[in-house]
Amino acid sequence: MKPHSHDLFDESSMSFGDHLEALRVHLWKALIGLAICVVGALFIGHKIVAVVRAPIDSALREYNLDKLPHEKSEEEEKQQKTIDELIASLNSQQKQTAETKVLQEILKDYQFRLNSMEKTMAEPVTLAVQEAFTTIYLKVSFVAGLVFASPWVIFQIWQFVAAGLYPHERKYVYIYLPISIFLFLGGALFCFYAVFPFVLNFLLSFNKLLGVNPQIRLSEWISFAITLPLMFGLSFQLPLIMLFLERISIFSVKDYHEKRRMAILIIAVISMLMTPADPMSMILMMLPLILLYELGILMCKYFPSATASPFEAA
Repeated sequence: MKPHSHDLFDESSMSFGDHLEALRVHLWKALIGLAICVVGALFIGHKIVAVVRAPIDSALREYNLDKLPHEKSEEEEKQQKTIDELIASLNSQQKQTAETKVLQEILKDYQFRLNSMEKTMAEPVTLAVQEAFTTIYLKVSFVAGLVFASPWVIFQIWQFVAAGLYPHERKYVYIYLPISIFLFLGGALFCFYAVFPFVLNFLLSFNKLLGVNPQIRLSEWISFAITLPLMFGLSFQLPLIMLFLERISIFSVKDYHEKRRMAILIIAVISMLMTPADPMSMILMMLPLILLYELGILMCKYFPSATASPFEAA
Protein backbone atom coordinates (compact mmCIF):
# COMPACT_ATOMS: atom_id res chain seq x y z
CA MET A 1 0.00 0.00 0.00
CA LYS A 2 1.25 3.45 -0.90
CA PRO A 3 1.96 5.45 2.27
CA HIS A 4 -0.32 8.40 2.81
CA SER A 5 1.32 11.77 2.22
CA HIS A 6 0.35 14.91 4.08
CA ASP A 7 1.68 17.10 1.26
CA LEU A 8 -1.17 19.22 -0.08
CA PHE A 9 0.30 19.31 -3.58
CA ASP A 10 0.82 15.56 -4.10
CA GLU A 11 -2.45 14.98 -5.90
CA SER A 12 -2.65 18.34 -7.65
CA SER A 13 -3.41 18.34 -11.37
CA MET A 14 -3.93 21.76 -12.93
CA SER A 15 -4.53 22.92 -16.48
CA PHE A 16 -2.84 25.95 -18.00
CA GLY A 17 -5.94 28.03 -17.31
CA ASP A 18 -5.98 26.87 -13.69
CA HIS A 19 -2.35 27.94 -13.32
CA LEU A 20 -3.17 31.40 -14.68
CA GLU A 21 -6.08 31.72 -12.27
CA ALA A 22 -3.87 30.63 -9.35
CA LEU A 23 -1.24 33.16 -10.42
CA ARG A 24 -3.86 35.92 -10.47
CA VAL A 25 -5.13 35.02 -7.01
CA HIS A 26 -1.69 34.85 -5.40
CA LEU A 27 -0.62 38.06 -7.16
CA TRP A 28 -3.61 39.95 -5.81
CA LYS A 29 -2.99 38.60 -2.32
CA ALA A 30 0.65 39.70 -2.52
CA LEU A 31 -0.32 43.21 -3.72
CA ILE A 32 -2.94 43.60 -0.99
CA GLY A 33 -0.40 42.62 1.68
CA LEU A 34 2.14 45.02 0.18
CA ALA A 35 -0.39 47.87 0.15
CA ILE A 36 -1.29 47.27 3.81
CA CYS A 37 2.39 47.30 4.84
CA VAL A 38 3.13 50.46 2.82
CA VAL A 39 0.18 52.29 4.41
CA GLY A 40 1.35 51.14 7.82
CA ALA A 41 4.89 52.35 7.07
CA LEU A 42 3.52 55.79 6.17
CA PHE A 43 2.40 56.25 9.78
CA ILE A 44 5.90 55.59 11.12
CA GLY A 45 7.80 57.00 8.15
CA HIS A 46 9.50 59.70 10.23
CA LYS A 47 10.96 57.07 12.54
CA ILE A 48 12.20 55.00 9.60
CA VAL A 49 13.80 58.07 8.01
CA ALA A 50 15.54 58.79 11.32
CA VAL A 51 17.02 55.28 11.34
CA VAL A 52 18.20 55.51 7.71
CA ARG A 53 19.78 58.94 8.17
CA ALA A 54 21.46 58.05 11.48
CA PRO A 55 24.82 57.05 9.88
CA ILE A 56 25.13 60.31 7.89
CA ASP A 57 24.07 62.39 10.90
CA SER A 58 26.73 60.74 13.06
CA ALA A 59 29.41 61.11 10.37
CA LEU A 60 28.62 64.79 9.79
CA ARG A 61 28.60 65.48 13.52
CA GLU A 62 32.04 63.90 13.90
CA TYR A 63 33.31 65.66 10.76
CA ASN A 64 32.28 69.09 12.04
CA LEU A 65 33.53 68.67 15.61
CA ASP A 66 37.04 69.83 14.80
CA LYS A 67 35.67 72.84 12.93
CA LEU A 68 34.10 74.18 16.11
CA PRO A 69 36.27 76.06 18.62
CA HIS A 70 36.88 73.81 21.62
CA GLU A 71 38.98 76.44 23.38
CA LYS A 72 38.11 80.09 22.83
CA SER A 73 40.80 82.60 22.08
CA GLU A 74 41.27 85.71 24.23
CA GLU A 75 39.47 87.87 21.66
CA GLU A 76 36.54 85.44 21.46
CA GLU A 77 36.27 85.39 25.24
CA LYS A 78 36.13 89.20 25.23
CA GLN A 79 33.36 89.13 22.63
CA GLN A 80 31.42 86.56 24.63
CA LYS A 81 31.88 88.62 27.81
CA THR A 82 30.62 91.73 26.03
CA ILE A 83 27.52 89.91 24.81
CA ASP A 84 26.79 88.55 28.28
CA GLU A 85 27.22 92.01 29.83
CA LEU A 86 24.91 93.61 27.28
CA ILE A 87 22.23 90.99 27.89
CA ALA A 88 22.58 91.36 31.67
CA SER A 89 22.43 95.16 31.38
CA LEU A 90 19.30 95.04 29.28
CA ASN A 91 17.68 92.57 31.66
CA SER A 92 18.44 94.79 34.67
CA GLN A 93 16.76 97.87 33.24
CA GLN A 94 13.42 98.49 34.86
CA LYS A 95 12.04 100.35 31.87
CA GLN A 96 12.87 99.03 28.48
CA THR A 97 12.23 100.91 25.31
CA ALA A 98 11.17 99.17 22.12
CA GLU A 99 14.71 99.52 20.79
CA THR A 100 16.30 97.86 23.81
CA LYS A 101 13.83 94.99 23.64
CA VAL A 102 14.64 94.44 19.99
CA LEU A 103 18.37 94.55 20.75
CA GLN A 104 17.91 92.08 23.57
CA GLU A 105 16.09 89.65 21.28
CA ILE A 106 18.81 90.00 18.63
CA LEU A 107 21.54 89.25 21.17
CA LYS A 108 19.65 86.24 22.52
CA ASP A 109 19.12 84.93 18.99
CA TYR A 110 22.82 85.38 18.22
CA GLN A 111 23.75 83.52 21.39
CA PHE A 112 21.37 80.70 20.52
CA ARG A 113 22.83 80.37 17.03
CA LEU A 114 26.34 80.12 18.44
CA ASN A 115 25.30 77.42 20.89
CA SER A 116 23.48 75.39 18.21
CA MET A 117 26.15 75.72 15.53
CA GLU A 118 27.36 72.11 15.89
CA LYS A 119 23.87 70.70 15.48
CA THR A 120 23.11 72.90 12.47
CA MET A 121 26.33 71.99 10.66
CA ALA A 122 25.60 68.26 11.08
CA GLU A 123 22.23 68.23 9.36
CA PRO A 124 21.57 67.04 5.77
CA VAL A 125 19.64 69.40 3.52
CA THR A 126 16.86 69.33 0.94
CA LEU A 127 16.87 71.49 -2.20
CA ALA A 128 13.13 71.77 -2.76
CA VAL A 129 10.20 72.31 -0.42
CA GLN A 130 8.42 69.16 -1.66
CA GLU A 131 11.54 66.98 -1.62
CA ALA A 132 11.20 65.93 2.03
CA PHE A 133 7.76 64.45 1.36
CA THR A 134 7.85 63.15 -2.22
CA THR A 135 11.45 62.02 -2.62
CA ILE A 136 12.29 61.04 0.95
CA TYR A 137 9.22 60.24 3.05
CA LEU A 138 7.24 58.40 0.38
CA LYS A 139 10.28 56.57 -1.02
CA VAL A 140 11.44 55.36 2.39
CA SER A 141 7.91 54.35 3.37
CA PHE A 142 7.44 52.33 0.18
CA VAL A 143 10.79 50.54 0.55
CA ALA A 144 10.09 49.86 4.24
CA GLY A 145 6.62 48.56 3.37
CA LEU A 146 8.16 46.25 0.76
CA VAL A 147 10.62 44.93 3.34
CA PHE A 148 7.87 44.37 5.91
CA ALA A 149 5.66 42.67 3.32
CA SER A 150 8.42 40.54 1.80
CA PRO A 151 7.68 37.42 3.91
CA TRP A 152 4.05 37.52 2.80
CA VAL A 153 4.94 38.25 -0.84
CA ILE A 154 7.53 35.44 -0.90
CA PHE A 155 5.00 33.10 0.69
CA GLN A 156 2.45 33.85 -2.06
CA ILE A 157 5.08 33.32 -4.77
CA TRP A 158 6.08 30.08 -3.10
CA GLN A 159 2.46 28.90 -2.92
CA PHE A 160 2.20 29.31 -6.68
CA VAL A 161 5.57 27.75 -7.53
CA ALA A 162 5.21 24.84 -5.10
CA ALA A 163 2.34 23.37 -7.08
CA GLY A 164 4.79 22.53 -9.87
CA LEU A 165 7.48 20.93 -7.70
CA TYR A 166 7.99 17.39 -6.46
CA PRO A 167 7.78 16.75 -2.70
CA HIS A 168 11.56 16.30 -2.26
CA GLU A 169 12.14 19.58 -4.12
CA ARG A 170 9.72 21.47 -1.88
CA LYS A 171 11.31 19.94 1.20
CA TYR A 172 14.74 21.30 0.36
CA VAL A 173 13.42 24.72 -0.60
CA TYR A 174 11.97 24.92 2.91
CA ILE A 175 15.52 24.34 4.17
CA TYR A 176 17.47 26.66 1.87
CA LEU A 177 15.02 29.56 1.64
CA PRO A 178 15.44 30.55 5.33
CA ILE A 179 19.22 30.31 4.88
CA SER A 180 19.00 32.66 1.90
CA ILE A 181 16.90 35.17 3.82
CA PHE A 182 19.28 35.00 6.80
CA LEU A 183 22.32 35.62 4.56
CA PHE A 184 20.60 38.54 2.83
CA LEU A 185 19.60 40.23 6.07
CA GLY A 186 23.04 39.55 7.55
CA GLY A 187 24.74 41.22 4.59
CA ALA A 188 22.44 44.25 4.70
CA LEU A 189 22.88 44.76 8.45
CA PHE A 190 26.63 44.27 8.20
CA CYS A 191 26.77 47.00 5.55
CA PHE A 192 24.59 49.39 7.56
CA TYR A 193 26.38 49.09 10.87
CA ALA A 194 29.96 48.16 9.90
CA VAL A 195 30.65 49.49 6.40
CA PHE A 196 28.79 52.81 6.35
CA PRO A 197 30.95 54.44 9.08
CA PHE A 198 34.16 53.67 7.13
CA VAL A 199 32.67 54.75 3.80
CA LEU A 200 31.38 58.05 5.17
CA ASN A 201 34.55 58.89 7.08
CA PHE A 202 36.63 58.24 3.98
CA LEU A 203 34.44 60.32 1.67
CA LEU A 204 34.13 63.20 4.12
CA SER A 205 37.89 63.21 4.65
CA PHE A 206 38.31 64.24 1.00
CA ASN A 207 36.07 67.24 1.62
CA LYS A 208 38.27 68.15 4.57
CA LEU A 209 41.41 67.64 2.47
CA LEU A 210 40.12 69.99 -0.23
CA GLY A 211 38.88 72.53 2.31
CA VAL A 212 35.21 72.40 1.27
CA ASN A 213 32.14 72.19 3.44
CA PRO A 214 29.86 69.29 2.34
CA GLN A 215 26.14 69.92 2.09
CA ILE A 216 24.62 66.44 2.07
CA ARG A 217 21.39 66.15 0.10
CA LEU A 218 19.20 63.82 2.12
CA SER A 219 17.40 62.31 -0.88
CA GLU A 220 20.73 61.27 -2.45
CA TRP A 221 21.87 59.71 0.81
CA ILE A 222 18.59 57.78 1.08
CA SER A 223 19.18 56.27 -2.39
CA PHE A 224 22.76 55.35 -1.47
CA ALA A 225 21.71 53.92 1.91
CA ILE A 226 19.18 51.66 0.18
CA THR A 227 21.35 50.51 -2.74
CA LEU A 228 24.57 49.54 -0.97
CA PRO A 229 22.98 47.24 1.68
CA LEU A 230 21.04 45.60 -1.15
CA MET A 231 24.30 44.80 -2.96
CA PHE A 232 25.80 43.43 0.24
CA GLY A 233 22.75 41.25 0.83
CA LEU A 234 22.96 39.83 -2.68
CA SER A 235 26.71 39.21 -2.45
CA PHE A 236 26.20 37.28 0.78
CA GLN A 237 24.26 34.67 -1.23
CA LEU A 238 27.65 33.28 -2.31
CA PRO A 239 27.42 29.94 -0.39
CA LEU A 240 24.06 29.08 -1.94
CA ILE A 241 25.29 30.02 -5.42
CA MET A 242 28.29 27.74 -4.92
CA LEU A 243 25.99 24.94 -3.76
CA PHE A 244 23.75 25.40 -6.79
CA LEU A 245 26.68 25.29 -9.22
CA GLU A 246 28.04 22.17 -7.54
CA ARG A 247 24.67 20.42 -7.60
CA ILE A 248 24.21 20.98 -11.35
CA SER A 249 27.77 19.66 -11.89
CA ILE A 250 29.33 22.86 -13.21
CA PHE A 251 31.88 22.85 -10.38
CA SER A 252 32.95 20.24 -7.85
CA VAL A 253 34.28 20.60 -4.32
CA LYS A 254 37.72 19.79 -5.72
CA ASP A 255 37.39 22.70 -8.17
CA TYR A 256 36.52 25.07 -5.33
CA HIS A 257 39.62 23.96 -3.43
CA GLU A 258 41.96 24.19 -6.41
CA LYS A 259 40.64 27.56 -7.61
CA ARG A 260 40.58 29.22 -4.23
CA ARG A 261 43.21 31.83 -5.23
CA MET A 262 41.28 32.76 -8.36
CA ALA A 263 38.10 32.99 -6.30
CA ILE A 264 39.77 35.35 -3.81
CA LEU A 265 40.94 37.55 -6.71
CA ILE A 266 37.40 37.68 -8.11
CA ILE A 267 36.01 38.48 -4.65
CA ALA A 268 38.54 41.30 -4.31
CA VAL A 269 37.52 42.80 -7.67
CA ILE A 270 33.82 42.54 -6.83
CA SER A 271 34.42 44.13 -3.41
CA MET A 272 36.33 46.99 -5.05
CA LEU A 273 33.50 47.66 -7.52
CA MET A 274 30.71 47.45 -4.95
CA THR A 275 32.31 49.71 -2.31
CA PRO A 276 33.07 53.19 -3.69
CA ALA A 277 35.42 54.11 -0.87
CA ASP A 278 38.75 53.41 0.78
CA PRO A 279 40.62 50.08 0.98
CA MET A 280 39.27 49.50 4.49
CA SER A 281 35.66 49.29 3.27
CA MET A 282 36.77 46.99 0.46
CA ILE A 283 38.42 44.72 3.05
CA LEU A 284 35.26 44.84 5.17
CA MET A 285 33.37 43.32 2.28
CA MET A 286 36.15 41.05 1.04
CA LEU A 287 36.85 39.23 4.32
CA PRO A 288 33.25 38.10 4.98
CA LEU A 289 32.95 36.92 1.38
CA ILE A 290 36.12 34.83 1.74
CA LEU A 291 34.66 33.27 4.88
CA LEU A 292 31.39 32.67 3.05
CA TYR A 293 33.36 31.02 0.24
CA GLU A 294 34.74 28.54 2.78
CA LEU A 295 31.21 28.09 4.13
CA GLY A 296 30.05 27.28 0.60
CA ILE A 297 32.68 24.52 0.35
CA LEU A 298 31.48 23.04 3.64
CA MET A 299 27.85 23.17 2.47
CA CYS A 300 28.79 21.33 -0.73
CA LYS A 301 30.55 18.66 1.35
CA TYR A 302 28.07 18.05 4.14
CA PHE A 303 24.66 19.07 2.81
CA PRO A 304 22.53 16.42 1.08
CA SER A 305 24.16 14.84 -1.96
CA ALA A 306 23.24 15.55 -5.55
CA THR A 307 20.99 12.49 -5.65
CA ALA A 308 18.64 14.22 -3.21
CA SER A 309 19.45 17.78 -4.18
CA PRO A 310 16.86 20.54 -4.24
CA PHE A 311 18.55 21.70 -7.44
CA GLU A 312 18.40 18.36 -9.14
CA ALA A 313 16.29 18.30 -12.27
CA ALA A 314 13.03 16.49 -11.83
